Amino acid sequence: MKKTDLVVLAVDDDLINLKLLKSMLMKSGNVKEVIEAKNGSDAIGVLKSRDDIDLILLDILMPIMGGIDMLKVVRADENLRQLPILVLTTDETKKAEALECGANGFLMKPIRNDDLIAKIKTVIV
Repeated sequence: MKKTDLVVLAVDDDLINLKLLKSMLMKSGNVKEVIEAKNGSDAIGVLKSRDDIDLILLDILMPIMGGIDMLKVVRADENLRQLPILVLTTDETKKAEALECGANGFLMKPIRNDDLIAKIKTVIV
């Protein structure tokens, strides 16, 4: 991973998943901050208020605004469309849709630390 001091936006309505992601990311040594959001709508708010986010980890199934809808919003926004987004889900059937909507990668839950770090390396340049 070339870039260190990453700022990661983790979007998941499951607080246990968020805590787990945060702990894996902080242990990786490449991440300086993990911002948590409970749904796509909250996450879009975060993206509009901060311009230092390097990566989004995005759950698909969430209330209010799910991952696919959030992907569409981010990819339609001139300022955000380059952001790498990794989709995390238990639902394999969502993979094609997520990738079509602009996800840079896909991880099946439960997330394993090695897989997460390896996948991040593929999208952070």
